[in-house]
Amino acid sequence: MTDRDAEIYEKHAEELLRFATVLVGPDTAPDVLSTAILHAIGAKAWPELSNRRAYLFRCVLNEARSNQRSSFRRRRLEMRLAPPESINDPEPSFDFATAIMRLSPRQRAVVYLSYWEDLSNEEIASMLDITLGSVHRHLARARSHLRRLLSD
Repeated sequence: MTDRDAEIYEKHAEELLRFATVLVGPDTAPDVLSTAILHAIGAKAWPELSNRRAYLFRCVLNEARSNQRSSFRRRRLEMRLAPPESINDPEPSFDFATAIMRLSPRQRAVVYLSYWEDLSNEEIASMLDITLGSVHRHLARARSHLRRLLSD
């Protein structure tokens, strides 16, 4: 890591940590962020990037998605291996934070960047390297999902 890389990280660390926290929760966010930073700075394209901030956000999103897949596989294996009597499935109680965590990482990312960071759909598309139509679709699905979860 060069001094320039450290400066870029320090400049964006706080907002990247908030973003990671929205995607994976406060317990896992620092690990997701550190792994994403290491992948970003180690990438071959890193020295030539013109928008490193957007690249860091995409790396955090990708790492959060990878983390979610790993967690899902681990929970599925644990459920398969656990004796049936040890599985306690309490009735969920929903609040907004719980509802947000039920969205996919990409939907959480789009909702967070839209509502908390107040970015336009075009800025979100650029930052996450997805099409404008994808941003609209993820926002619409997230709103619909949240409406269903919070109205129950």
